[in-house]
Amino acid sequence: MKVATAAYPLDPLRHWADYATKIEAWIADAAGQGAELLVFPEYGAMELSMLAGASAAGELESSAVAVSERIGEADALHGDLAVKYKVHVLAASAPVFDPWIGERPVNRARLFTPTGGVGIQDKQIMTRFERDEWRIAPGGPLKLFDTALGRIGVLICYDGEFPLLGRALAEADVILVPSCTEALAGYWRVRVGAMARALESQCVSVMASTVGPADWCPAVDANCGAGGVFGPPDTGFPSDGIIGAGVLGKPGWTYASIDPAAVAHVRADGVVLGRRHWDEQAGRDGPATPERLG
Repeated sequence: MKVATAAYPLDPLRHWADYATKIEAWIADAAGQGAELLVFPEYGAMELSMLAGASAAGELESSAVAVSERIGEADALHGDLAVKYKVHVLAASAPVFDPWIGERPVNRARLFTPTGGVGIQDKQIMTRFERDEWRIAPGGPLKLFDTALGRIGVLICYDGEFPLLGRALAEADVILVPSCTEALAGYWRVRVGAMARALESQCVSVMASTVGPADWCPAVDANCGAGGVFGPPDTGFPSDGIIGAGVLGKPGWTYASIDPAAVAHVRADGVVLGRRHWDEQAGRDGPATPERLG
């Protein structure tokens, strides 16, 4: 399976046709390189806010509303392109007002298949910025998508830093980690988390990032990141766990080939079997016993 993961720059697009042309160009490029699974980043859909004008894009609440109002059209576009180019596409996540969830928007990613299937995954745990300033709400539960490429899970950015969320996706062959980080430290937090999830679940994790400035939208005004594909540093995988890594801050796709059979093999006969031994932590995860020395 060939994966393409994006380091995606946000553009202040003024017309729907420009957005549609951009998304198709990115998907066509990756499909032309033989990629079967394409991963866009967290909040890459914020460029849709400019379609409502600079004033809407320039304010947190109105930008969320503007993106949510166009997400149905964006989903139709991604669905059509997934079928046209015969690829699986995780579309860039977006703030979505969903009355079934509550009054505040959720941060939602959507997975499209070449046969017309659609799955949605909401972010579980909000960052300080999302909860305190933007008031993005936690969404629906974690899901495991059974696809022709194997079982796929999604941990959106900050979610990838929490081991119990990763454990909930322990049956996934691939965990997608779309991210949006402003600072280098944020990028590394998510990358370290993505690599840890691959280690714990003996699977592959795929990280996508937004890159570059977007000062026209305060939600995503600065972006630092790169694409990356990671596995457990064990049998059948690179010793450092890095299957593919893009150049920090450089827009474009990062490609990597992953073998689902390698995931199955390392889980069955790896040098270590962390996924199998996870439950041995039971009863040992409370506070350590204080012991005074000296």
